Amino acid sequence: MYIDGAWCAPGDTFPVINPADGAEWTQVANADRPVTVQAIESAAAAANGWANLPHTERARYLLKAADIVEARRDDLVDSLVDEAGSWIGKAMFESGYVPGIFRAAAAVAYQTSGEILPSEHDKVSMVQRCSLGVVSVISPWNFPALLSARGFAVALAVGNSVVLKPSEETPVSGGVFFAQVFEEAGLPPGVLNVVTCSRERVTDVGEELVSNPHVRGISFTGSTAVGREIASRAGFLLKKACVELGGKDALLILDDADLDRAVNAATFGSFMHQGQICMSVERIIAAESLAEEFSGRFAANARRLKSGNPRNLGCPIGPIINERQLEKIRTQVEDARDRGAKVLAGGTSNGNFYDATVLTEVTADMQVYSVETFGPVAAVITAADDDEAIAIANDTEYGLSAGIITADEERGLEVARRLHTGMAHVNDSSVNDEPHVPFGGMKSSGLGRHGGRASVDTFTELRWITLERGGRHYPPPFLEPK
Repeated sequence: MYIDGAWCAPGDTFPVINPADGAEWTQVANADRPVTVQAIESAAAAANGWANLPHTERARYLLKAADIVEARRDDLVDSLVDEAGSWIGKAMFESGYVPGIFRAAAAVAYQTSGEILPSEHDKVSMVQRCSLGVVSVISPWNFPALLSARGFAVALAVGNSVVLKPSEETPVSGGVFFAQVFEEAGLPPGVLNVVTCSRERVTDVGEELVSNPHVRGISFTGSTAVGREIASRAGFLLKKACVELGGKDALLILDDADLDRAVNAATFGSFMHQGQICMSVERIIAAESLAEEFSGRFAANARRLKSGNPRNLGCPIGPIINERQLEKIRTQVEDARDRGAKVLAGGTSNGNFYDATVLTEVTADMQVYSVETFGPVAAVITAADDDEAIAIANDTEYGLSAGIITADEERGLEVARRLHTGMAHVNDSSVNDEPHVPFGGMKSSGLGRHGGRASVDTFTELRWITLERGGRHYPPPFLEPK
């Protein structure tokens, strides 16, 4: 644990398991609620000093951190592979992406602007952006480095102090690594604090991170069930919360689509990181005229994807994070098979590895149609026309991302406008992100946005300030007796 600029000796530790082989990878500190309070109080003590630091100085720390991450990229790759079960290619991508998050956040420090408003009372009327104070960041295990960095980088840039709690599955790549980076960057004590805890203590630690009076903002990325609880609690306590949650994202393949492009988009979107991405393609809605050919080619691609040692570039299907998640995947595929779906590829597991799976003849009564899978399983559904494809895509409680494949760009944009999603990508898969874009969803996929200037709204609040130059009279002249 890293609190107030120092490493704290843990009272006890918990094991971190390598999902590829089930072996213990390391032990990390197991924080409890009192330790979490200590971290929050440290952040509170540092908040004013950090907020009052010139924006140029805050940006400089973030730029230095970006350079350090690049210098330590091999360390981050190792932890992403061994701790998160990331395929080496995914780990290299993620480790290369994080410096861009910090550099984009440094740019945001220069873009936090206010307004001068007109006033009928001969006064100067100003709107100022103010930091919240202490922000709690609770990050997930699937892209632990990327999503932790996205959760706290802009929060720091606009003047907040942070308490970061990474997932218990990935406490090093999602938390400890960043404490080391910002310690090396010379960040003032208390500005970034990192607490790690076991699954058994998550509820207590999480409750403190949300309900502690010093905390004025919460950034959470994870399941919809937990996100609802956090957003509800934050709302009751009148705190700002940005929650990025689950999805059941669709790739719509229209009847004029280039099938090579469609197959490639589906393969990447469905099977990158074993489908353990909130915006993975879990439903493929294909026009009836090309569904059979597409499904055959897509399944052939899936069968070529080997699972195995994630350090092997030739094995892009790495392990599922844990047995609980693996069982959820198995259950959904078996339910679909029992209800009449055909398995064109995959549908089998070996240890913690689940093969890339393609299902066809999927119907609305199957779990895989509506329940988030978070695994390497793609359900192909047919549609008679664009209207039906859009209706199927919108037939979900979620609304995170979508992809549309078509030869007609205007047609693709029109479909995108009709989808109930926070993001939509024409001639690409649903899996897309850049550090400066407003990332987030609609409906049960979350509230608020991460990324670039959109994060300024998330991590600041507005203050109205006026400067009176004409004087205030009471009673007003028009009320004075004649």
